[in-house]
Amino acid sequence: MKLYYAPDTCSLSPHIVLRELELEFELVKVNNRSKLTADGRDFLTINPKGYVAALELDDGKILTEGPAIVQYLADLKPEIGLAPRAGSWERVRLQEWLNFITSEIHAGSALLFNPSLPEDVKSIYREKLFRRFNYLQDQLNGKTYLMGSTFSVADAYLFTVLGWCKFFSIDLNCWPLLSAYMARINTRPAVQSALLTEASG
Repeated sequence: MKLYYAPDTCSLSPHIVLRELELEFELVKVNNRSKLTADGRDFLTINPKGYVAALELDDGKILTEGPAIVQYLADLKPEIGLAPRAGSWERVRLQEWLNFITSEIHAGSALLFNPSLPEDVKSIYREKLFRRFNYLQDQLNGKTYLMGSTFSVADAYLFTVLGWCKFFSIDLNCWPLLSAYMARINTRPAVQSALLTEASG
């Protein structure tokens, strides 16, 4: 498999999952500005949407959208437990988390990257984001991870998008349980390996 990625983007999430599962894969870096891959291909021929992540399977099929990719990967090695069994109530809960992260945290944070947005508009988006952080703080009370005591693909995704807070001067220490959660995930060997690889790539 090939994972098309760019540093400091949501492609870190499936990168972490691939390493958690100890699957064989190749990383292909994408320049987000030129839309060229590190090996000189037009990324738009791989994913016409123009953004990472994209996962190329051994048979040449391309899968896009982070929540779909991480669930597909987790199901390749269900015994690892990164996603509950398909069709179970717990799997629906996982999908609920993935949808919340996608629509509220990922989309809500990504807007703040836009340098043309006036500061007063950014302030509105920050306030909405902070309300979502309050919700996460409440949900993590008494839990190690989003689904309870077990690390899941939802945690890989949330860790990835919350990591962008450093770019927006948002201090997660204002939400102690969220800050502790991030620190806990950061110590995982697969997470450290993915971060170091992307930083040096």
